[in-house]
Amino acid sequence: MREMEKIRVMIAEDMPLLREDVCDVIGRAGDMEVAGSAASSQEICALARERECDVILMDIEMETMQAGIIAAEAIHQFRPGVKIVFLTAHETEDVILSAMASGAVDYVVKGCEDEVLLDHIRRAHTDQTTLEQNVRQIVMREYTRLHQSERSLIFFISNVARLTPAERELVRLLLQGLKVQEIATARCVELVTVKTQIKGLLNKFGCSRTKEIVTMIRQLGLEHLFL
Repeated sequence: MREMEKIRVMIAEDMPLLREDVCDVIGRAGDMEVAGSAASSQEICALARERECDVILMDIEMETMQAGIIAAEAIHQFRPGVKIVFLTAHETEDVILSAMASGAVDYVVKGCEDEVLLDHIRRAHTDQTTLEQNVRQIVMREYTRLHQSERSLIFFISNVARLTPAERELVRLLLQGLKVQEIATARCVELVTVKTQIKGLLNKFGCSRTKEIVTMIRQLGLEHLFL
């Protein structure tokens, strides 16, 4: 914190009573001051452009379900140094991940004790944020999933390069939902030929069933490679 200066906090909250209550809590803290308050995403964006602040307490659902998230993304374009802490009633995984992806540093659920809220603000201001356990677990799960997806993508792309034209055609037909006999008929080849090609395909991708290959392709969004 800058010596002898208070933490400048803005509040974005569409419920007047709650907004006033939070402003009162901030105002009573000896090391903080209210730099402004807003009732919508447009208002908080305008306020953040007009004056500087250190931390913004941002509600997520204001005039729209994700107004706060959109505002956070916009504010970081012209105030990249401001620390945004979401103060919201939403605890669903999708909302938490969308919120944290906006560049926010913390996520606090409404209804916490005043001192808990003040502590989150202080930690955000000094870059010592400690996410609540449930939020941290959700973020870490998503990080792990993305990391695994990245590894899967690299593995998949390297194997696609090794496919023969016949195998690529086989994958295309599998993506269309055709069964083994239907593929043999469509390609005018013996059933045993298709089964042999499928065996080679499974070996290259390290899968035991063609369904696993199809699922992998769809999860990675790479169907276009086989059109």
